[in-house]
Amino acid sequence: MVMDSCDVLVIGSGSAACASALRAARGGLKVLVIEKSAWLGGTSAMSGSGVWIPANHVAAEAGVADSRQEAIAYLRAVSPDGWLEKEDARWSAFVERAPDMLKFLAENTPLDFRLVKEPDPFSEAPGGKLVGRMVSPMPLSRRILGPFACRLRRSTLPHSFTYQEVVDHDLYHHPIRAGLKLWPKLLRRWLTNSGGQGTALMTGLIRGCLDAGVTFWPETRAVKLVQDAAERVIGAELERGQRKQTVMAGRGVVIASGGFEWDPEMRARHFPGPLDRIGSPRSNEGDGQKLAASAGAQLDLMDQANVYPCLPTRYQGRPHGLPMTFQAEPHSIVVDRHGRRFVSENDFNIGEALDRRGADGTPVHLPCYLVGDHRFLGTSLPFRWYASYEPQWVKKAQSIPDLAEKLGLPAAVLQETIDRWNTFCANGCDEDFRRGESGWEDYKAHGPENRLKPIDKPPYIGMSLNRSILGTKGGARTNEQGQVLRPDGSVIAGLYAAGLAMANPFGTRAVGAGTTIGPNMTWGYIASETILRQNR
Repeated sequence: MVMDSCDVLVIGSGSAACASALRAARGGLKVLVIEKSAWLGGTSAMSGSGVWIPANHVAAEAGVADSRQEAIAYLRAVSPDGWLEKEDARWSAFVERAPDMLKFLAENTPLDFRLVKEPDPFSEAPGGKLVGRMVSPMPLSRRILGPFACRLRRSTLPHSFTYQEVVDHDLYHHPIRAGLKLWPKLLRRWLTNSGGQGTALMTGLIRGCLDAGVTFWPETRAVKLVQDAAERVIGAELERGQRKQTVMAGRGVVIASGGFEWDPEMRARHFPGPLDRIGSPRSNEGDGQKLAASAGAQLDLMDQANVYPCLPTRYQGRPHGLPMTFQAEPHSIVVDRHGRRFVSENDFNIGEALDRRGADGTPVHLPCYLVGDHRFLGTSLPFRWYASYEPQWVKKAQSIPDLAEKLGLPAAVLQETIDRWNTFCANGCDEDFRRGESGWEDYKAHGPENRLKPIDKPPYIGMSLNRSILGTKGGARTNEQGQVLRPDGSVIAGLYAAGLAMANPFGTRAVGAGTTIGPNMTWGYIASETILRQNR
């Protein structure tokens, strides 16, 4: 299709991009979505599709009490030190609009969101909830995308299952049992080319966009923003194959192109120190951040990311990361470069602890390691499968001193740490980090019997557990309306940012499972709401 103008140009095709495109299109605007890669859906299509939305209609229909007031109290209570003054206006905007966004999606797409029984990670904090804020979509067939069905990005996660099925059937520990229990559903999904989690989310969003008249151009890269004499953004120069063209956007350009974790220079500058794996599409090379900066935007929160342990796997024929909670298994602990524990292994924000920086900006704990005894390897068949992708990753030794030598850790300190852990196991209480005691950790431990288990049966095992990145969260600074700002706080007219391409007000600290996708879609929605309100 030849197109030299539109009302709204959206750069990227993930959940933030599609939520923005859908809202603008349903508002009567002509919308073009461009995607650099050949695959639609971005990081969201690869995700587990946990969607954290407080005070949502799904919970209300299930009789779960929640309110916007409780949600903002919770965010203020659990935010990192120093964030309240700077981010409160954007938190408030998110809390106010997120429930509307989710209801809008439910009414304008085939998506069927259901509650997932996961608590807030800080459920004991003011405004925290044990259930109600986490939703995920039911499976959808890729076939409803028509010619775009083959363009939907695939995942390393088992998208034949829904998020709730993964949780309920403990797929990581019991994959065969889960498959046998669910085989009729799995067979039906295979026959209908259906998927849950991120597959369902992006299938539903893209179908909703297509029904609203949105145009998608895959394999199209934005290389430059076009500005007029008043520095208003009025379009972009694009590359489509070997051809270059300029598309004018009369109402605005929304940058929702993902993070910059696959750009080696940017990643090294903002995330110095060891990195294990990356779990996002390789097209996340910081295009949106670079475009915004070229138009005069302030880049902020560039040291923030969705950090979580990843197992080694392969994706599209190359090494990749698979996000998985494998670091909280019985008979194992996590230690820092000094051989000491520094966090509860079941802490949902273990990624924040791994990434903790000193005054000079360098990591204080890295390199880190998971250490345990041979019983760790017997808890999960999937772990052994994925570990085989990196045969040298797991180290084994007959004694703690020998293991320490192989990992490069001080033997005496590691022995002392393990002895202390074993004492906690004998007494039934982790006196250092209260592992398994919070509402979240109790839920994820699958019962008290799995919380504290000693490390005392050789052979012993150890492996690196450094940062793995699922998506950076730094980018163009925006106001509470999704408008991109200059360093002096003024608005760059016509330019908006959402998702992982913006300076995300929810940084590395996750306030709920789904803290990435829920806010990302909300900011895409907010940006287009702002565009629709403009007097043009």
